[in-house]
Amino acid sequence: MSKPRASPRRVSRIPTPPPRPPPTASAELKKQGTPPPPPLGARLAPLQAEGGDQHRERLPAGCGAAVPESDLGRLWAEPQADLPVAVTGTDRTRPGRRGRSPSGEGEGHVKDPSPEQIAQSGGSLRSLSTLTENGFIKPNPAREKKTEQFQLGNPAVVEPWQVCQQWVGLLEEEEEGGRRRPLSAAGNVSLCLPGMKLPGTSCHILLLLWVVMLPDAGAQQASCSARCGGILASCSCRATCENLGTCCPDYWAFCVQISPASGTLLGGKDFTVLNVTLETGVPVTCRFAGATQTQGYVDRDGRLHCVSPLLYEIGLVSLEISLDGGKTFPWSGTWTSVHHNKVPPSEKSTLVNETKWQYYGTPGTGGSLTVTWNSHVLPSSHVHLEVWGYHETGKPYSDHWAAEWRYLYSLARNYPNEGHFAFLPAPSAQHWGWEVGALRISAQSSLEGQPNVAAIWSTEHALAWHLEEAFRKDSATWAAAKCQQWDRKEADLPNFLEEIPDCPCTLAQARADSGRFHTDYGCDIEKGSVCTYHPGAVHCVRSVQASPRYAAGQQCCYDASGAQVLTGDSMGGSTPDRGHDWGAPPYKKPPRIPGFSHWLYDVLSFYYCCLWSHHCDVYFKHRPSSGCQRYRPPRAASAFGDPHFLTFDGLNFTFKGLGEYLVLGSKQTSLSVQGRTRRAQLLNRAPGAKAEVTGFSAIAMREKNSDVVEVRLLGDSHHWEVLLNEKALNFSEQTWMDLKGLFLYSSPGQSVTAMFSSGAGLEVRGHGGKVLSLTALLPETFLSQTEGLFGPMNGRPQDDLTLPDGTALDVASSGPREHFAFGADWAITNKTSLFTYDTQDLLHDFVHGPKHDSSFVPIFSPPEDADASLLQQAAALCQADPFCRFDVLTTGDLAVGNITRLSHQHFRQLQQSLQPVVSCGWLPPPSNGAKDGTRYLAGSELRFRCHPGYSLVGSAVRRCQADGTWSGQPPSCLPNAGASLPLPALAFAIPKVAFLLWLAW
Repeated sequence: MSKPRASPRRVSRIPTPPPRPPPTASAELKKQGTPPPPPLGARLAPLQAEGGDQHRERLPAGCGAAVPESDLGRLWAEPQADLPVAVTGTDRTRPGRRGRSPSGEGEGHVKDPSPEQIAQSGGSLRSLSTLTENGFIKPNPAREKKTEQFQLGNPAVVEPWQVCQQWVGLLEEEEEGGRRRPLSAAGNVSLCLPGMKLPGTSCHILLLLWVVMLPDAGAQQASCSARCGGILASCSCRATCENLGTCCPDYWAFCVQISPASGTLLGGKDFTVLNVTLETGVPVTCRFAGATQTQGYVDRDGRLHCVSPLLYEIGLVSLEISLDGGKTFPWSGTWTSVHHNKVPPSEKSTLVNETKWQYYGTPGTGGSLTVTWNSHVLPSSHVHLEVWGYHETGKPYSDHWAAEWRYLYSLARNYPNEGHFAFLPAPSAQHWGWEVGALRISAQSSLEGQPNVAAIWSTEHALAWHLEEAFRKDSATWAAAKCQQWDRKEADLPNFLEEIPDCPCTLAQARADSGRFHTDYGCDIEKGSVCTYHPGAVHCVRSVQASPRYAAGQQCCYDASGAQVLTGDSMGGSTPDRGHDWGAPPYKKPPRIPGFSHWLYDVLSFYYCCLWSHHCDVYFKHRPSSGCQRYRPPRAASAFGDPHFLTFDGLNFTFKGLGEYLVLGSKQTSLSVQGRTRRAQLLNRAPGAKAEVTGFSAIAMREKNSDVVEVRLLGDSHHWEVLLNEKALNFSEQTWMDLKGLFLYSSPGQSVTAMFSSGAGLEVRGHGGKVLSLTALLPETFLSQTEGLFGPMNGRPQDDLTLPDGTALDVASSGPREHFAFGADWAITNKTSLFTYDTQDLLHDFVHGPKHDSSFVPIFSPPEDADASLLQQAAALCQADPFCRFDVLTTGDLAVGNITRLSHQHFRQLQQSLQPVVSCGWLPPPSNGAKDGTRYLAGSELRFRCHPGYSLVGSAVRRCQADGTWSGQPPSCLPNAGASLPLPALAFAIPKVAFLLWLAW
């Protein structure tokens, strides 16, 4: 939200010290049982003795006994004290090295405070100062100019002895390494420490003195300014640096963390930058997706805020921040733009009785309308309520086709922010031509129609309530004319139906084919089957990917029996979309605008023809349900438990290698799915005891130049996380993410599904953090195009043990040891790896160590001396499941065996759901007759009958046969003898009868 600003001042400021000083690093170290560093005098003496003049000449004034009575001389008498910092287990002083405690014993303890710690501290912790285990501070520059390399930091006053302490730490570390390291390698530390206030001393003067004293003063400083996500020569600006301790000194200064991190593509979401604090009144410019700029502000607590703009795209977009009027954008991060229908209801205003809003003016619908909202979202005593409209201009499918949201008019200005507003709508003489739109509620400080300000939006809807007077006088006639106009327009547009996929034949197939179809949130069986636009349906799905040329979408709806609901039989039938509801990359232009293009071309026309008038036949002529005769289910493969592999072609084997392997690859689409294994923990044994079997601990995947997604277990914590391009994802705000080259869906705490543009679907399940399981679904386009542990997908299980060189092992004669050797050959390399290595253990084990640990020899069969009680428990749990029994006996853990049993059961159910079925296609009822039955799969029967006065010619019953054809002859209803027929009907009936007789002959 924009706020009035005071006259601009420079970015840095000296804050008022808090009433209670924050805890020091020494206090934190004591709390953790680690002794604090010795006093500075004790630490400095050996350096002076050993280093002589070479150290003494590099110390700033005050780090010597020459001025013991001065203010600076207090450093010799003061006990150890530090700036407030966050204390954890990773050393950030030197890349790639585990830290030591200040006493020289144990692990390192100090790192930069995280954004969460900064937020929780209420400002007492600032990310631009870091105390290492040696006790020195590494302040991070926040401006490009050397004379302004300082940033609001710790509210504590930095004493001169702390400056000396920083130098002492630097020199100690150089002595420890046995060489004199240039200070620029430590980050070109600035004397203008965060929040520094030196009595009687100018920070600018000290800064100049510091630069003169630096040995490498002319060297270019390693900075994350405008480089977040990159790796520099001496440090890193990637998220992986946080655990490795390789971050550039100013990583936390410039690589921003925000909260909340997502909002509607309509904009108006006010969010906070957690790790940047500024002086109020500083001009803030926020840039999104490299182009769209909004004005941010600094609140009374010094926290920086941005307001998201209107974007015609969804997914992750870049966020950059400038403090110099948009000349430079040193700070950067990521914002998630979300489909408006996927934004939580709590973040929208509510149209009370929304159906009334969209039918207003039709017979029997009138009176006042009411909108409500959460008044706390906008911290303003009064608000403005505005009407915004959406339309598209230019010739469809031309370069001039463009989308536009525009302010139309205000319903109320300076209205009390009480959370509700009621009004009696009147026809808009000027804006009635805008038929789709939304309400926007903004703070009173915003100007009329001002774009990109903090606001609350309603759902987009048909603006029936403001349409012209002619609609209210005769809505059916008005809508019928609009329907006919749309009919003529559709006739001139390209036929998109030819390039969209057929629907799955059954509800079970539709829900199982998770790589190509996903739940339509407008009709979800998991949420009570509220199918407003599809009466008679209990569940609908949409094709995940838009069609390649026209960005069209497929929709498929099903009834309670699991059969398709088709427009030929019911008004509730599924309808394809000229504009995919979820949009299509690269978005920004129609018909690829998420949600809104769909409204104009597919939803509003439904109102014209079906809801406001009775001409659904016109609508269904252009939006007929797709059958399923061309649908082919995907092939499935899975790996779970020990891990046990079930291939696409039906082979099963167990591979217990320890390392990183190619599970599934395809040169056709550059698909790569990789798995990392770890040894299983032994239950009821000594702590840390491990079994001689393995299970998946991480799965990474990518296709072509898509984003890299990795799902991994976190040590022994029984937690798991999802990484996107090496950075952890947070699904607390959004469970559906539109990424580069794929969609990602998370069922919190259960599974993550990646849906790639090729139609490949990969599901990873977490199973409480014990072990990961993987299920892969591939369409038929991948036939004979796959490799890896899942083998070639070609319908021949005898060649599923094909090695990377193309040699296939003999399946019949291969046992566990041959399977072990086969799997070892599919170990990946550092060059091909997609995994994230952000800990020293991962680097040691998988980057510097072998990808396949040949020294590890697993158990190839269950132990013969297994405990009798365990055998009984395994038999009761596993029944006839051999994989479950194997895992229980080799780990001694019934929970692991149960995970294996459930995973195997889930896979069998998936295979059952994806069994191919035969469809004979939809049949219409005869003219002047009726049809009984709406099932069109093999074995189904349809019965035909004629209206009174007509006789049936052809088959009264037709059966769908196994070869996909209907039995019998097409039925026809002809008038009975003596019945009168109009001449045109008679002229049509005679050749039709002749044609039927010819067919019978």
